[in-house]
Amino acid sequence: MDKVIRTDDEWRALLPPERFRVLRRAGTERPFDNEYWDLDADGVYHCFACGLPLFDSRTKFESGTGWPSFREPVAPENVLERADVTLGVRRTEAVCARCESHLGHVFEDGPPPTGLRYCMNSLALRFVPRGQAGAGEGAGSPEEEAGP
Repeated sequence: MDKVIRTDDEWRALLPPERFRVLRRAGTERPFDNEYWDLDADGVYHCFACGLPLFDSRTKFESGTGWPSFREPVAPENVLERADVTLGVRRTEAVCARCESHLGHVFEDGPPPTGLRYCMNSLALRFVPRGQAGAGEGAGSPEEEAGP
């Protein structure tokens, strides 16, 4: 897989401020007040920054946390896991393998068969309904951010 490497200034120019805060500064969005926490549609969630397919809706489950949660990634090599001790507690950070953007965290309290909960930020993702064209190259698509 080809890596996507950009400077902070390049990411800032491509990403809306809130997405930059989550994807490039490991921020977190508010629970129950984000785009995908309760989406129940068939498709694939891609990295908003680079377009890499990350999670299939078939592995999504209601975790009660207010963030979209998945049992496993589309492919294990698409999501990297890193130790995170930023809050003084050992957690596992999930990052996109292609662009190393922060996605969320992985916890060991998920349902079978994996027992994992990939707790993701909606701002880190772009949902593509099954059967539609892919998410493209990711970040900076003005038509997706402009709204009505």
